[in-house]
Amino acid sequence: MASYIEGALIKDEKIIYTGQVSLWSLVPLIFFGFIGLAFFGLGLILWIIAFVRYKTTEMAFTNKRVIAKFGFISRQTIELNITKVESIQVNQGILGRIFNFGTLIVSGAGNPQAPIPGISDPMAFRRAFMESQDQAAQPQPA
Repeated sequence: MASYIEGALIKDEKIIYTGQVSLWSLVPLIFFGFIGLAFFGLGLILWIIAFVRYKTTEMAFTNKRVIAKFGFISRQTIELNITKVESIQVNQGILGRIFNFGTLIVSGAGNPQAPIPGISDPMAFRRAFMESQDQAAQPQPA
């Protein structure tokens, strides 16, 4: 089964960088699932939620768009033309800094901010995006 992002590509569009959900961002669900399993036997539900979140969140940027998809049964997507992206902000708390995960906030012209939480190595995603944007802005030799 192809990923949402691969299925959403249009003609001449290529994936440049793919991000993924950090397992560290799911530690609270895993931890409370363990406690719930020990005391109530319901912790399995939290583990399933963590697993589904990990497996169904996709994000990438291509030479044309920033694409993110969340959800399994109900789906939420963010697709923003790369030329319309004004900034990508990174929010990291203390644990996010220690374990290298955070929230990317993609801001675009005329669009509200689109947060993408729990992303592994968000600074690498932002850096790769900025380098790609700079490279695309440079004039190509004739």
